[in-house]
Amino acid sequence: MTAFSTEGQSDPTVQPVPTAVVKQVDAADITLSNPKMAVIALGSNLGNRLETLQGAVDALEDTPGLRVKAVSPVYETEPWGVAEGSQPSYFNAVILVKTTLPPASLLERGQAVEEAFDRVREERWGPRTIDVDIVSYADVLSDDPVLTLPHPRARERAFVLAPWHDMDPEAQLPGAGPVAELLAGVGRDGVLPRADLELRLPE
Repeated sequence: MTAFSTEGQSDPTVQPVPTAVVKQVDAADITLSNPKMAVIALGSNLGNRLETLQGAVDALEDTPGLRVKAVSPVYETEPWGVAEGSQPSYFNAVILVKTTLPPASLLERGQAVEEAFDRVREERWGPRTIDVDIVSYADVLSDDPVLTLPHPRARERAFVLAPWHDMDPEAQLPGAGPVAELLAGVGRDGVLPRADLELRLPE
């Protein structure tokens, strides 16, 4: 962006763009360069599950430096790691985002969204209003215990792989291979597509 010259202008209301503003915009353009693609899994089994999933999508879209580029179909799944019938079923979805946020900042934003929807962390595999998990971030491979990339259990979870494959049939899980092959390996048992439900891609 460059400052506009007012020389020869007849409209007295048109003012030149201050140099400080030009520098600020130019700096912002630099921060928006080289965005990364990330895959985020969403799940909810308390309250109005579909409304909560949509609220999480919208909240992520409102994040500076992040744009939601695609949303998967909604799946209904049985809770993972708990006795059958002990919790309500989940609504699950996967979204693709383009972001200039580094992984740690994306994690912080996901946790802030969980807190906004009153996510409670009292027990492992416990019920939750919303779960926001970073599945992958570009091609990053990391064993950082705070944020392991890709998600260490994504390759085992049909409730992640099925909606992700529907959203992007050519998707690859970094370090693990094509999502289509991973999904074929785990199967679709326990994951039910909900064609009657739909998440809206933010405008």
